[in-house]
Amino acid sequence: MTVRVQLLRFALVGVVNTGTYYACYLALLNRLPYVVSHVLAFLLSMVGSFFLTSRFTYRTRPTWRKFLLFPLTNAANFVITTSGVYLLVDVMRLSSRYAPLIAAAAAVPVTFVVSRTIMLRPERDRPDQDKSLRHRPEQEKRADRIAAAGPPAPSCVSSSGEPAANGR
Repeated sequence: MTVRVQLLRFALVGVVNTGTYYACYLALLNRLPYVVSHVLAFLLSMVGSFFLTSRFTYRTRPTWRKFLLFPLTNAANFVITTSGVYLLVDVMRLSSRYAPLIAAAAAVPVTFVVSRTIMLRPERDRPDQDKSLRHRPEQEKRADRIAAAGPPAPSCVSSSGEPAANGR
């Protein structure tokens, strides 16, 4: 899949995620201050975003490792959107209803680059995984050659290093 296709899919997930975030934000805004509503809505939508980004955008298997790293993809997004919401509402006096949408648009390029890096990063070997237990074709071929050669010839030397008695 090309980067262009991934970017398009990322944008589609972003639209769904933004809609989810915004619906949660508005629902929470009825009972909570706008910053608290923003933080909670952001966290809720991030979980859904992880699964959509993993499966739909990058076609990768969700893992605990990626799930635990995924918040890093949103760290820049969080800083940009939270700063943006604050600046737009408290400094520029825009409506708290529309400020998150404007701030989210500013965060998209950074979030794409960071999420692509984490979601497509190869899985590392687990520390508890014994490397000697991995399948190694070259070892299998060597074992096949040894087996094909048949049993070893009888030794002419005993285990003590003395010449064998040869059955006498």
